[in-house]
Amino acid sequence: QGMWNVVPQFLGFIVFIICMLAEVERVPFDLPEAEAELVEGWTTEIGGLRLGLVFAAEYIRGFVGAMIATILFLGGWSGPFLPGEIWFLLKVYGILIFFIILRWTVPRIRTDQILLLGWKRLLPLSLINLALAILYVEVF
Repeated sequence: QGMWNVVPQFLGFIVFIICMLAEVERVPFDLPEAEAELVEGWTTEIGGLRLGLVFAAEYIRGFVGAMIATILFLGGWSGPFLPGEIWFLLKVYGILIFFIILRWTVPRIRTDQILLLGWKRLLPLSLINLALAILYVEVF
């Protein structure tokens, strides 16, 4: 009852984090910010305030993704001694710090590797997770 969903849904948590990184186009999935895209991509057509708003929107997407992960897998605002808002923000910032550490340590991957990861790794893992979740609900 009081257990975080990351315990029974650890595989789902891993798949969610990887897919969220791909959605917000952070390393290693930051192909729109690759060197070739900086020279001839869509970001060369805008600048100034508009480019700043695009980058702000990317960071807001990452923050919202971390908030969703906190609510779904890390117990949301539940925690001892501190108010719920503090616990929620601590968990969100913990996920964001994890993303920053990943950005420093993981190299960018090619487009074909991203496709292979999605189709040959993440899709089967998500189907296995779905089967395990159904089994978990039926047993417990």
